[in-house]
Formats: sequence, C-alpha cells, structure tokens
Amino acid sequence: MPATLSHEVRGPGSADAADAPVVVLLGSLGSDRSMWDAQVADLAGDHRVVAVDHRGHGGSEVVPGPCTVADLADDVLSLLDSLDVEAFHVVGLSLGGAVAQWLAVHRASRIRSAALLCTAAKFGEPSAWTERAATVREGGTAAVADAVVARWLTPARAQSEPGEVDRLRAMILATSAEGYASCCDALSGWDGRADLARITCPTLVVAGDEDPSTPPEVLREIADGVPGAEFTVLSPAAHVPTVEIPERVTAVLRSHLEAAEAGRA
Repeated sequence: MPATLSHEVRGPGSADAADAPVVVLLGSLGSDRSMWDAQVADLAGDHRVVAVDHRGHGGSEVVPGPCTVADLADDVLSLLDSLDVEAFHVVGLSLGGAVAQWLAVHRASRIRSAALLCTAAKFGEPSAWTERAATVREGGTAAVADAVVARWLTPARAQSEPGEVDRLRAMILATSAEGYASCCDALSGWDGRADLARITCPTLVVAGDEDPSTPPEVLREIADGVPGAEFTVLSPAAHVPTVEIPERVTAVLRSHLEAAEAGRA
C-alpha cells in the first residue's frame, strides 16, 4: 500500500491552475523538500509545482521494512492521483532521479519530460547500501550525517558557509532512521541501465563537476543511454546543486521545461 507523502503544492491561482503545467520535484536520500525551495519559488510563477518528501523523509509516513524504487514511485503516483494530476514533468535528484527514471519507463504516458540530476542508473554495489541501511538502523542517521553532508557541498562552499553545512546536517538528522534505511534498501536493488533506451520523453541530465557520489561520467552513461537526452555539467557543484548553485539549476530546469512544452504545442 502506498505511503502517505508530505508535500507542498504551489503555483498559479485556481482560475489558471488547469492550464499550468505540473512539475513534480523528488529529492535525495536524507533530504526533505526544502532542498527545492529556490526552484519552487521561481517555477511556481507559471507552473503548478508539487514538491514531495519521500516515505520516511520530512513529514511523510514511515513505512517499516525495505522498499523498492517502484514502491517509491507508487507513493508519488498515489499522491498525484489524489491531486487529480494526470500528466506531469518530473525532476529528480539522486534517489529522486532513480524514481524519475522508473516513472519515465513504466508510466511513460503520464510523463511530459524528465530532468535527472546527480543520479545514476545504478548506484554502485548493492552491498554498500545494505551496509549503510544496517548502520543507520543501529545508530540512526547521526552515524552517516557528516559523511553525507561532505558529499552534498563542494569543499570550498562547506568551508565558506559553515551555517549551510549545519542546516543540511540537521536535515539529515531529522530524517527517520527507518525511512533512511528503507530507501537505502531501495537503492541496493536499483538497476535501470537496461531500461534507459525505453525513456522517450524529452530528458535533461545534469551533473555536478565536483560530485563524488555521482560524478559526471555516471550521468553521461544515462545521457548516452536515453535517446536524444541533453547533458550538462554544472560548476562548481557537488551532489546537491539545488542548494549550492540554485540560480544555475533553476535556469537549466526552466529552459528544459520550456523546450518540452514548446515541443508539445
């Protein structure tokens, strides 16, 4: 049964909402939807923006036990059904990018476009994720928070803005241990490489030049596998450029969304 997801909907007033394209934002492991604040503020001017917390993250329901990327996608689809959203643009970062890939393959008729940021078609070896899940179930997210934040920002940004490091660390610490571990289990079983060629919607693939988790060559694999995908590398950026260089991320997303909508006209 799908989890109940905490979310935020922003955009044009009710009189214009029916004509506004819907954009769904899906974040990384250990984040909440505030990682999209800058993008929501801009895109909501002319889009109906739905920012989502994954199960066990932010204010969303915690579902005990392992889950799969397909389960996370079903959570999102259940939410969108409750909001009477049929077709939508999906934007996913890291874990959210895996969910976005699954949706673009398995629910293609509902996807207007996909933007895949700092993600992978396969995130390393499964054992690393099962080990991280066990670590967090035993010691909570505090056991991994420092290591995770070190990958989210470039060293230069972390050094110049320690307050940002503290804020992101607090976000991870606020994530349910079971919610975090469950999504680690989902990543351990994720391998979308064989399905990349089945993604036929307009697709943008975005890498951070200093991302140690999903470096540019990992994103290039996705771009090479998805027919007609656009590939761009942002700099300076680590794993969460939505926070580090929000204006640049917003600009490339807006360009992508406008091109996708123009292609439908």
